[in-house]
Amino acid sequence: MIRATFRGIALLAAVLLTFWCGLALWFDGPPARGVAAVLAGGFVLGAILVAFLVRPGRRAFLVWLLGTGLVLGWWLSIAPSNDRSWMPDVARLPRAEIDGDRLTIHNVRNFDYRSETDFTPRWEDRTYDLRRVRAVDMFLSYWGPRAIAHTITSWEFDDGSHLAISIETRKEVGESYSAVRGFFRQYELYYVVADERDVIRLRTNFRGETVYLYRFQAPPEFARAFLLDYLRKVNELAERPEWYNALTQNCTTAIRVHARNLSQARAWNWRILANGYGDEMLYRNGRLDTSLPFAELRARSDITAKAKEAGFAPDFSERIRAGVPGFRGHSAQQPTRQGSATTGMSGR
Repeated sequence: MIRATFRGIALLAAVLLTFWCGLALWFDGPPARGVAAVLAGGFVLGAILVAFLVRPGRRAFLVWLLGTGLVLGWWLSIAPSNDRSWMPDVARLPRAEIDGDRLTIHNVRNFDYRSETDFTPRWEDRTYDLRRVRAVDMFLSYWGPRAIAHTITSWEFDDGSHLAISIETRKEVGESYSAVRGFFRQYELYYVVADERDVIRLRTNFRGETVYLYRFQAPPEFARAFLLDYLRKVNELAERPEWYNALTQNCTTAIRVHARNLSQARAWNWRILANGYGDEMLYRNGRLDTSLPFAELRARSDITAKAKEAGFAPDFSERIRAGVPGFRGHSAQQPTRQGSATTGMSGR
């Protein structure tokens, strides 16, 4: 019985890996779609023929293993790049310079949107005092099923300024995001370092997404260390690009890696993959405000209408936090931007 179960699991794994290799050849193979289709179809068909025609079974397995190994070896050799024709919203890589407590970030995105695709680009250099990091917040943005969301992390400084980082795909000109393609080597990993008016307003006002905001229950020391770990990755990606992967390297699993780097990651939870329930997981772990029942906390954390009303107002960050549980004593002082703000491209 145990042997039969093991064989069944092994067979299922082999079938899934065979079809995954076929899809890898289709998506990541030669640019010519006809050639890619022949390679993908030929590999899957060849694996089926080997399974039925080659005997004994051990020999068939070795032939299959050789073919699969060749495809996996080729796929793992595909290198990411920072040198492509990028979409305007990901055209520049952010970089961070740290001198003691002085933090300077280059290429902070602060676009002024008229629609999702019509905007005035504005890339800025901003300077912050790391001693003034006050807290870290989390946005969850929903566009469809409750189980799936996009996670954005944002830091608050005690002068009233905020800095958001959104872990996304870096798309080339003419390329759009596909959940299926996200499992293959189609998109480089990109950390959007931005003003909240950019990454949040883009989703609420122009993409029609529903956004929730939560204050992470942690001391300023953790928030500061968390930001520095993010910025270390930002600088690494500027030097050594990496692939995005919808399963292993996405907007939520990457956050877990940063938490793990600070020895703050909890045990694996299914909500990490169904990240739309990430707020529920954090609430159960005591990482969010637990003074209210979760249902009430979540209802009052919906900042979609506030973001739409705030528009591109200078006090956008302050206005979307008004009345949200967990946020107290916010200063009305506007963000200070030391250093130069530069416009990188003309708008359409």
